[in-house]
Amino acid sequence: MPHYLCRTCSTQYPESGEPPARCPICEDQRQYVPESGQQWTTLDELCVTHSAVIRDELDGLLGIGCEPDFAIGQRALLAGRILWDCQALLNDEIADAVRDRGGLAAIAISHCHYYSTMVEWAHEFDCPIYVHADDREWVMRPDPSIVYWEGEERELAPGLTLLRLGGHFAGGQVLHWAERRLLLTGDIVMVIPDRTHVSFMYSYPNLIPLPAETVLGIAGKLEPWDFEQIVGAWWGRVVRRDAKAAVRRSAERYVAALEGRLNL
Repeated sequence: MPHYLCRTCSTQYPESGEPPARCPICEDQRQYVPESGQQWTTLDELCVTHSAVIRDELDGLLGIGCEPDFAIGQRALLAGRILWDCQALLNDEIADAVRDRGGLAAIAISHCHYYSTMVEWAHEFDCPIYVHADDREWVMRPDPSIVYWEGEERELAPGLTLLRLGGHFAGGQVLHWAERRLLLTGDIVMVIPDRTHVSFMYSYPNLIPLPAETVLGIAGKLEPWDFEQIVGAWWGRVVRRDAKAAVRRSAERYVAALEGRLNL
């Protein structure tokens, strides 16, 4: 029996003879059910309709996505032997490209909108998936490969550390790569089009902001960490310089807007 994939958010479900009756990820107010209703596909179908996109996002930081875009349209990143975030397509071309770079030691995902086919990836590369325990309820396909970690920091490999920031989701996490002075954020910290600022939201598609206290808390948790660049969830969403200051001034601007102090 197939493991059905939600076409809207790419979440994969346990095997079943029929598509699930609903997608709790999409029904949550941070996502949405399309006006046309919930629609489903499978990884086998995706391998026929979509092709791999594999290219460097930055020098030495491999991006892995697909075309045409599927669901939210994110791409995954290969940080050393850690797969950061996930996208639905996993075919022979992608698997070979990852193995050519040493395979995977672990998978870590910012939040549930990018869980996608994470279990398929874990089985293919025989590695664990690190999800923060605060987001356990959003895992739609349970599997022994999933490690629910607790606390605020978890080192996955020397210099590669998960940081729980919360915000968008309670267990929202980012990956700090010390050697590269990089912060990989998905959209827990959203890289916005002008690249000089970032943003923080409870729901991006439904435009629900976060409270000022939460935004300041996120910025505060990042203060002890050194990073020059931020890489977000989509191709080209990169703050290329002075990223730590961008987080600081973005949090200040966000709070000023909430409090009516932003100079418009």
